Amino acid sequence: MKKTDKCSFCGREKKEVQILIAGLEGHICENCIEQAHSIVEEEFKKNVDFDLKGIELKKPKEIKAFLDQYVIGQDNAKKILAVAVYNHYKRLSQKITDDGTEIEKSNIILVGPTGTGKTLLAKTIARMLHVPFTIVDATVLTEAGYVGEDIESLLTRLLQAADYNVEAAERGIVFIDEIDKIARKGDNPSITRDVSGEGVQQGLLKLLEGAIVNVPPQGGRKHPEQKMIPVDTKNILFVCGGAFEGIERKIGLRLNTKVVGYKAIAEHGKIDRDHLLQYIAPQDLRAFGLIPEIVGRLPVLTYLVPLDRDSLRRILTEPKNSIIKQYHKLFEMDGIKLEFMEETLDVIVDKAIEFKLGARGLRSICETIMIDAMFDMPSEGGSSMVITPEFASDKIERISTLRLQAG
Repeated sequence: MKKTDKCSFCGREKKEVQILIAGLEGHICENCIEQAHSIVEEEFKKNVDFDLKGIELKKPKEIKAFLDQYVIGQDNAKKILAVAVYNHYKRLSQKITDDGTEIEKSNIILVGPTGTGKTLLAKTIARMLHVPFTIVDATVLTEAGYVGEDIESLLTRLLQAADYNVEAAERGIVFIDEIDKIARKGDNPSITRDVSGEGVQQGLLKLLEGAIVNVPPQGGRKHPEQKMIPVDTKNILFVCGGAFEGIERKIGLRLNTKVVGYKAIAEHGKIDRDHLLQYIAPQDLRAFGLIPEIVGRLPVLTYLVPLDRDSLRRILTEPKNSIIKQYHKLFEMDGIKLEFMEETLDVIVDKAIEFKLGARGLRSICETIMIDAMFDMPSEGGSSMVITPEFASDKIERISTLRLQAG
């Protein structure tokens, strides 16, 4: 009887597979090769070394210089973030001494209007870190038992970023975006359930302060049978960001109430009313709707200033991954040389200021201008294209007219 070749791993015969590779003592099919490859990749991932030994610790000035390559302006926020990350590394490498001095972590809260670079700062920091890093959104969080995600899902994301290496995750950094969306409705404690506001803030307390939390590795509610993983949050650095729309009114109200006597009136006259955010204080966060315990656990408070015309103009062209460079690269991949006239960039910036959307508005305006060109040019096969201010203005006006007609 003729011996039939078959895979030595899964036992499939040659006729059941597409490829059967012969070895000295046996055979292997393409299915087992793919499975073995995925197992090897998974093992390499598990052994990712997040150990700080042998890693050159960047100084705060070096961290800020890295941020400067991608984020325009916001020097105050960059300095504070650079110091916080540097100190976080130092805390992780701290050796236990007899004097009993233990460095405490300083969680950070970033306040600034939409489109000023809060999330971009977090993403840029993530590029250079040797610790697990994740960005999570506070808007989806609710108290346990209600529709939404549990507080522990923040740590689930961090575990995933660390490839479920618990020791590495316990030294990670979490950026909580849209923290202002969980503010309670009034400054007084709620007498009813505030399941996505004050309730979430109460749940965050144990994470920010430092506690051992049982984390569901696959998310909390869809897999109730899974085994929980205990994670100690004592060494996890939390950075929170939010627009806090309308907090300037709280700041202005606080500054006005302090006007007592002639000297106070003279000092009050020096206040820059157009940029009240620079005077932000913890009591303003409390007046906005954050509970005092949360404010106390976010001791480092900094602000991001609204972007002026010069900053928006620089954002278009200067960063390593600037919007204009991205369009150049997209067209270059189709063999088309793209050029923006200087006056065209001025038109884009003027519209961004008019719409009051910050840097995020630059992208939407550029998409409005470029959408027809990106649709037509790859098929037409041109070799170059110049975006004139007239072309840009016409595209913006046409879209605006269509939206008005639709409304």
